[in-house]
Amino acid sequence: MSSQPSAAPPMSRRETLEALSGLMLVLFVAMLSGTVVGTALPQIIGALHGTQSQYTWVVTATLLTSTASTPIWGKLADLYDKKRLLQAAIGIFALGSLISGFAQNTEQLIAARAFQGLGVGALQILVQIVIGVMVSPRERGRYFGYIGAVMAVATVGGPLLGGLIVDVSWLGWRWCFFIGVPIAVVAFALLSKTLHVPHIRRANVRIDYLGATLIAAGVSVLLIWVTFVGDSFAWTSWQTGAMVGGGLVLLALAVRVESRAAEPVVPLPIVVRRNTALAIVASLAVGSAMFGGAVFLGQYFQIGRGYSPTEAGLLTIPMMVGVLGSATVVGRLTSRTGRPKAFVVGGTFVLTGGFAVLSTIDHETHLGILSLGMLLIGVGVGASMQNLVLIVQNSVALRELGAASGTITFFRSLGGAIGVSVLGAILANEVKDIITERLAAMGVRGGSGQAAGTLDLSSLPAPVVEIVRAAYGDATGHIFLVSVGLGVVAILASLAIKPVTLRDTLDLVKPPAGAPDADTVPQTAEPAPKV
Repeated sequence: MSSQPSAAPPMSRRETLEALSGLMLVLFVAMLSGTVVGTALPQIIGALHGTQSQYTWVVTATLLTSTASTPIWGKLADLYDKKRLLQAAIGIFALGSLISGFAQNTEQLIAARAFQGLGVGALQILVQIVIGVMVSPRERGRYFGYIGAVMAVATVGGPLLGGLIVDVSWLGWRWCFFIGVPIAVVAFALLSKTLHVPHIRRANVRIDYLGATLIAAGVSVLLIWVTFVGDSFAWTSWQTGAMVGGGLVLLALAVRVESRAAEPVVPLPIVVRRNTALAIVASLAVGSAMFGGAVFLGQYFQIGRGYSPTEAGLLTIPMMVGVLGSATVVGRLTSRTGRPKAFVVGGTFVLTGGFAVLSTIDHETHLGILSLGMLLIGVGVGASMQNLVLIVQNSVALRELGAASGTITFFRSLGGAIGVSVLGAILANEVKDIITERLAAMGVRGGSGQAAGTLDLSSLPAPVVEIVRAAYGDATGHIFLVSVGLGVVAILASLAIKPVTLRDTLDLVKPPAGAPDADTVPQTAEPAPKV
């Protein structure tokens, strides 16, 4: 296998800062595509006459495809031109956004969102990889703090923008998807002009598409099972056995294929390293709890409390303020100290505390308690999530950066997809049980299916609407109680991470595979240029 450096000219400081601006804009639009839909989803699903399961799958479809494609994009970034990959990802994202905006029913919307997820997954991982090529791990802490701040702005602005769009009659919900297209076009133009990262051209390389397909198939089967179990079929049914057994077999085959592949999309030697493995466990738990819980907050405020989409977006501001402040401050402190573990441990404790507060809510909980819980969740996410990526990136050579970054992002997104599916299934079943019980108390039998299966409350009688609202408000606390358990897993994993000092160099002296402990390889290579 031969390699040869590209002839890309070195980037000036001004070009570096301009490129970072373009990268932040790309990340912003990718994050916005998910958050802008959050508060608008009840209106969108109601307008398209969808169900609670379809509500969940509009979110899960994007998470699933972005998760499955992330390690492939990460591996491609190790092999091919990162700039062209980033441009292709922007194009996929923009096209998926347009198709989503023109969807005529929930089935079309779910399919379009799945396609859009391919671009979202690429943008999220490629931004981290490109920054990793430009900036050393220690300096990277500061820029990852900026990434966290961008994520916060997108998360703050997204629900507000989504609520405003659906509340303004002359716009309509379709603009929740159209709005990202012009931003993507601007980012494409900016990066085309300013981004000149070097890459290594390698001959005779092959991507392990079989392993990637097996991973995607195995995860998909398990997520589909989680969505329908307890509703369409029983937990102990033959369908459960077939889907769980089939999913586990597919994943076992994926591990076997990956262990033998010359260019695996999820490199097992990286995954089994102590800090990488623990960071993956923590990311799984944080991603599952955070994505799963946050997705249903907009639904809680609108369906459970009766607020408008715009008001629901405004009510989630405490969480976003927490992310913004925490990510910015902790990012700078991480660069200054070079020791990310303390921030990860502290972040997971605060995150779990936030979930504990929200686990007590019902349809009459004081907004002050809700604000406190959301603020704690935001602070915890901002302190822990990007530092987990930094810990993994610090332990690998530059040539493995794409695969390592793709791997941890893959598992974080996988946690998010699992969280949305599992918590969505728990919420749907809990809502149905509460509605059945309360309708029975009113002397109504057999009406719970229609009441629990629709988010179009205007189609229900007024007394039933009140029951449905209370059911959603009371059931939401249960999903945050499950999130507390996931937060405890994240705490235990972060405590077990071996303390590391972030290096000041772009690359290790030698590949960590030959070292007794990848996390203790001396860092005496040439220092990275300051930006």
